Parts: sequence; C-alpha cells; structure tokens
Amino acid sequence: MEDSSSCSSTVAGLPRASFLQRTLERLSSTQRLKVNPEEEAAAPVAVVALQRYLSEKTEGLEQPEIYNYDVTVTDGVWRAKCRVHPSLNGLVHSNTLRTGGDVDITQCSYVYDERILGHGYICVEKLRCGAERSALLSRVKDVGSLPMLVRRGMECSVALQSDAPLQVSRKHYLSLWNDDDPEGDIWTSECPSSDTVLDVSKITLLCSLESCFRTTWKPLPLLVKIIHKSRLRYYGKFGLKIDYPYQAYFEVADQSGTMSLVLWNELCPEFYQSLSVGTVLYIQNYTLKQSYPNRSRPQMDHHRMKSFNSVEICLNHHNPISFITVVSPKSVLPQWGLPDVCYKFTPRSELENVMHDSACDVIGLVTFVGRVERVKRQGNKGPEKYWTYRWIHAVDGTSDLPFVLELFSSSQPEVFSSICPMTYLVCTQMRVRHVEGSLPYLTSSSETETFITGYHKGQPYVSDTGVKRFIQWTKTLKDNVVLQKTAVGGHYCYPRPPQEFSQSCADSLNQAPLVAAADLKKELETLHYREHKKVAIQGQITVVRYMKSPTTTESRGTEEVRDVSTDACEHAVSGAHKHPSTAEQTSAASSTSASPDSASGRKRRIQTRKATQSSLNQVSTSAKRCGRSIWCSSVIRFEPSEFICFCSYRRHKDTEERQEQEEEERDSGSEEAQAVEGRQQLQNQDSDVMSWESSSWLKQRQEVSEHLVRGGLYRDSVSRRFTFDEKNVLLQQSNLQPTRWTAEGNAEAITPVLCPGYYQVTILGINKQIAVDAAYLPVVSSDDPRAVGLPQDPHGNTMLSCLASGFLCPLADTGCNSVSTLPEPEEVLATATELEDTHVVCVLDLCHLGGDEMEVLINKVYRVTEVSLK
Repeated sequence: MEDSSSCSSTVAGLPRASFLQRTLERLSSTQRLKVNPEEEAAAPVAVVALQRYLSEKTEGLEQPEIYNYDVTVTDGVWRAKCRVHPSLNGLVHSNTLRTGGDVDITQCSYVYDERILGHGYICVEKLRCGAERSALLSRVKDVGSLPMLVRRGMECSVALQSDAPLQVSRKHYLSLWNDDDPEGDIWTSECPSSDTVLDVSKITLLCSLESCFRTTWKPLPLLVKIIHKSRLRYYGKFGLKIDYPYQAYFEVADQSGTMSLVLWNELCPEFYQSLSVGTVLYIQNYTLKQSYPNRSRPQMDHHRMKSFNSVEICLNHHNPISFITVVSPKSVLPQWGLPDVCYKFTPRSELENVMHDSACDVIGLVTFVGRVERVKRQGNKGPEKYWTYRWIHAVDGTSDLPFVLELFSSSQPEVFSSICPMTYLVCTQMRVRHVEGSLPYLTSSSETETFITGYHKGQPYVSDTGVKRFIQWTKTLKDNVVLQKTAVGGHYCYPRPPQEFSQSCADSLNQAPLVAAADLKKELETLHYREHKKVAIQGQITVVRYMKSPTTTESRGTEEVRDVSTDACEHAVSGAHKHPSTAEQTSAASSTSASPDSASGRKRRIQTRKATQSSLNQVSTSAKRCGRSIWCSSVIRFEPSEFICFCSYRRHKDTEERQEQEEEERDSGSEEAQAVEGRQQLQNQDSDVMSWESSSWLKQRQEVSEHLVRGGLYRDSVSRRFTFDEKNVLLQQSNLQPTRWTAEGNAEAITPVLCPGYYQVTILGINKQIAVDAAYLPVVSSDDPRAVGLPQDPHGNTMLSCLASGFLCPLADTGCNSVSTLPEPEEVLATATELEDTHVVCVLDLCHLGGDEMEVLINKVYRVTEVSLK
C-alpha cells in the first residue's frame, strides 16, 4: 500500500501527464502527505459533482461543521473523488465552489481511515475558484466514462468507487440544498408489483387494530390502499447510530376506514419512491404504535370515511422484518371493497370563500415560475436545515386572477425542478392562507404532492370532474397568446407587508422582524446560497439614485458582462422594444474608436449618451398602457446584451461621467455650462445617473462607521419571458445549483432581459452609524408577476408614496387600448425632498444569489404615521 510508483487504471493507453495523477503520485511519496501544487504550475480542474452528508461526531472534539462535502473533479484525463476540508465549507454555502466550474487545488493531503483496511482519499485543503463555466468540460465528451483515480492498494474501497461518502461511517448522501429530497443511487425508483394470488381470507381490518393495541396479539395481514403520501422526513443528528434515519407517513384505507402507516429507516430508500397514491399493499409483520400527537395530518373529510387516529402502523427493516407486497393494479378485485381515492379540487373563482388553513386540491395552467429559494426552518433543534420553495402562478379559466402558490419541496425533485410555464400543474393538500391586504394564496403542507405534464398518466385524479372541466377549457387557448403572459425567475415575495407596521405582529405571516442596523450586517454575512430573509430596519433615506446602464463593458471572471441601456421604470409591450437603435449602435462604435483621454472622445461619449437617452425616451412615450391584465406575468423583452449589478463600479462611473461632462462643457464653451446644483437638486437629465441627496448626507457620511454597499440589481433579480427554445436554460437558471454536472445543463446563457431602470436607495440607520444601499424596482405594469395582490389605491407618484406602495400609478396594462402615461424618473426624484430627515421603517428582502451577489431589495417603506407602537 505504500508503493507510490503507480495508480490503478481500468483504461489502457491513457496519457500519464495528468495533473491529478501527478498529484496523487507526489502524495504517495511524501512523508508529510501534503503538497502545494503551485510548485509545479498546477492546471485547473473542473468540478463535476459536489455531495453533502452529515458529519461524524468525534468524541472530545468540538464539531463546528455540521455537514461534510465530497467533491469529484476531473482534469480531462482522470476523475478523482476527494473530501473537502471543513474549512472550505463556506465556499459551498455561498455557491462559490460549484459544479461546472474550474478550481485550482493549491494544497491537499492524503488521509487514511485508520479504522478500516484499504480505505484512503485525497483531502482538498486549499483551493482557488476560477471560471464559473469550465472551458475544460466543454472539451470532454463523456465525463462519466473517464476512469476514477485510485491509489494502488485502495481499489476495493467502496466509497471511492460507488455513490457513498468518503467518511464511511455515513452510508448515504443528502440532497445538496435540503434534507427532504431523496439523493443518490440508494433510492429505488421502481418496486415490482406482484401478480401472485393473495390469500385475503385471513386479513384483518383497520377498525380492529385499535382494540389490539397493547395486547399480546400476532398481527394478521392487512390489505389497504394508499390515499395520501407525505414528504420524507430526515431526522439524522450527531451521535445517532442509524444508517438511514428517514421516516415517511402514508394514509391507508380499507372498507372500514383510514389509518396512518409509517415507513421507517432502510425501508424508505427501498419503497418510498415506488409507493404512490392509489397503490394497493398487502402487508405482513408490522407493529402498532401510539400515534405521535403533534404531527400534521391531511384533511380527509371529503373521503367520508372513519379515521382511526389513536395508533399507527409501523413498518421496519428489522424487529420484526416487515414484508410489503405491492399488488398489481390488474390483480385488485372489486370484492375487496377498497375505497376510491377522492379529491377536493377548488376553482380559483371560489378560493376567497374557502376558510383559512383549509386544505384543497388545485389544477391550473402555469404562467409564472419563480426562482427556487431557501428559508431556514423555524424551531429546529437538530442540524441546521433549510426548506426549499418557489412561487408559482397558475390559471384555471374560472377567474381573471391566478392561483398564487407557495410550493415547497415535496420529496419529488424531478417534478419540482421541472415546473415551467405552459404546463398543467396539479397540487394536492394545499393550505389556504388569508392575509389582510393581499389576495388569498395557497401554501404546501407535509402531505402536498405535485404533478406536471408528463406525470399525470395513471394518477387517480384524471377522472375527476374538475380536472375534466379544466382540460376542456385549455383546448380553447392558443399557445402564442398564452406565451405572451408568461414569466420565469426574478425576485418575488408574497404576501405584501401589511398597511401598518407593528413590532408586536412580528410572528404574523407577512410581518418582517425589526432588526438593528448592526444586526442587518450580520444577517448579510451569514446568509447561505439562495437563502431568503425579510427584515425591517428603521432610519432615514439619505440618497436616491436612478440607475441606467453604461455603454461600456466590464469583465466578470472570464466572461464579459454588459449592461442594457434602459429608460424610465416602464416595461415594454410586445413589439415596443426593438433591437438596439442606430443611436445605441453609434454609441458602442464611438466609445470603441475614441481615445478615453482625448477631448473629442469625451465629447463623443457624451453625445452618444444623449442620443441613447433620446431614443429610449421615444420608446417610453410609445409604450402607454392602463388598467389590469387578466394574467399577471412579465413581458420584459430580451436584448442581445447582458445585465450586471452596479456597486463600487457604479460609484466610480458616476464620478468619471460627471468629470467628463464638466470637461466637455469647458471645451465647447456651451451655454449649458454652469455650477453644480445644490445637493437636493437632480443631476443633468441627460446623464446616466439621476439622483437626490439629503442636505445633511455629506456631514453624516463622514460619521458613518460602515456603509454596506449591497444595493445593485442583478440579472437573477428580474423575471424573463418564457420561450420553448430557451426552456432548459431558463429552468437551469431558476433552479438551485445541481449536485452533478451534465452536458445538457451546460447550455449557453440566454440573452438577458431588457430591464427598466431601478432606484438605488441609501438608508442611514436610526443611530447614524451604519448605512446600507438597497435597490428598489417598482412595479410599473400589471403584467409583472409582482402586481398580483397589489393595493388598488391610487397615489401621487411621489418618491415616498412609490416606496410605500411598491408601484407607479396607474399600473399599465398591455391588454388595454386606453392611454396612461407613467411619470419619468426625474419627475419622481423631484419629489424626493419630502424624504429629508424623515423617520421611516424599511422592509428589505435579502437573498444570497451565489458567489458575491447579495440581493438587497426594498419591499415597502413605512411612514412614521403607519407604524404602530403597540
């Protein structure tokens, strides 16, 4: 085993000049078992898999990291499965270390498991993350066909050769971003059903089990049908000596009533994926246990069957070994008396009449799918866990309004990640939520299941009258019309904050907790990838800038990213925004040809910015709409350029452009040359940035101890129109980073959306010690998904009223021929003087978008008169 002369290979003729192979050979020959690959000009390797599992608790040592990660990398010749040192876990939490990207391994070691013969692995201790899109992977035809690099003597190591953690005390991997989804090869997707003749003469009914509890009684077989299925529950924690700590609840029924059945531990990977609603089971060797009183249960009143809730049926892999037979559908006989599966489909037109927290089933045509986000579980005593969820709009033809669905992961990852516009969506056991000031919405329960186009075949609900009515309605639709009302991704938060802010209501569904400015900094620093939080801070608004895109480019990593020139906060109707105008093309050409240091170059850049602004103003004037549309979704158009965030770069750009403007005025001797206005005045309207600044900000800025510059708007912050051609890429971008890299998921990024300008707002904490920048993107059209549930009360389009309401008034409507003109940014900014020394409470949406992208968006601003001190 100490022979370091070679590494095992199953493929003959492979070149030996491989970075991974060379590194392993050096690790085998050094006594330190550590190397610094930079000593030999290490080449980057690509990450093809990143897998998570619960850490092993070590006696007598602190356990700062809850999870461990294994990473599989390739240099194009070999693959190597390595352990990520716990000190690098933060790179995973921020999605900086990610599949599909390149990394430079700068320090690693070889670790033997001293308790097991023949098991060792490379531990990556230090690395640098390179390009997010690996150039190396684009040259590899089939990553899975590359041989796995294994040190001589370790060929029999199961963990190195199979889908199992390198820390062999753990038997399986967890889903990378939550604990609810099955992950890995251990989960059997198909369990063969039995066509054998069953002896049902000696079965027992569910109604008799309650009386048998706590008696010495040998259980007779059960013949039952599954009528509800819960999501998986993972209960693993440090010190728990259970290899597969999983649990899943099913509600089963026979002719006498219903009862809960619990699948435990090893039986979950074996049976969970193959047991579905409507499946008939023949069960032998089970135990009875008193029901857990605090768990959630499905609402089954519509089944009109008696429920036996005092005991539950437990199926285990041992003590005793339970035997489960899945009965083939064609073998099920009518004389068994098994009940039909019933549903309670609620049309959108009747949703307002359904009581709060009632359960219902819904079917609809998806028009909007939000990006997948994560939120921490409340009151969790075990390892830190996250829920994953996304917001969805779906219409069913019974109302002008869509269903608003808060859909959490339901242990159906293949369905959850594939939801997209133009699909038929069925969600069962959704709970109704009524919130004051917003339309009712539906949220998942533990018993929710979701089905989309491609998964409906064979489901019991296909014969339901509500489903048949919906299918008939969809036949009257035209795809090209519906596509104009679709959107994917972007920031979305529902329901809206209440009209009055009260700290005593912090536990309500839509009230954000009030935090100190110093706590806000901590919240930003501790956010994980795609984690969403809603918080409120009090202070005053000192600066408001309206941001437009520059005509220059800036590199980000190895990719060139360019902003989109935009006009006032107004979305374009179909056909209103064309390809870049002649003025915009001239702008790009001029900025390229002119020397940045020459007076003529500065003059040309200023002229082209003015030309661009003029052409965009014409587009803005032509895009006039009013009212509300039937389906609320984005109609933002794509343009052949890219969208980036403004932060420190934007501040530098502002200064540079102001200097250029002043120099141009001096060079030309124009009558427009004049002294800089007071700080409360707007900048020149032809500039790329217009702003208002508090008269006291210059002095206050000197006293601020820290300024959190997080106020940019990112590409992932804005929703996009859905198209079938770009379906896969849109799904990839709106979903979480995958555990495994695939060539299909490496499609070129789509052309970004043409986004209207946004406002960057500087909020100074009430104690004037910490300031934070936040972006404000107002709703300007009823076609925006965020327009659903907005209040209809008109306002004066002042800066403060826009921040308080979240939209410009009146909302434009693509389906209305009436004329309505939205205010220009300079008109809104001209009213910002009322923000001077005004005490406000700002509700902020925080979301970590991955890497160094931290989204901070203003959801709502409260005046002091709208704050309750109770």
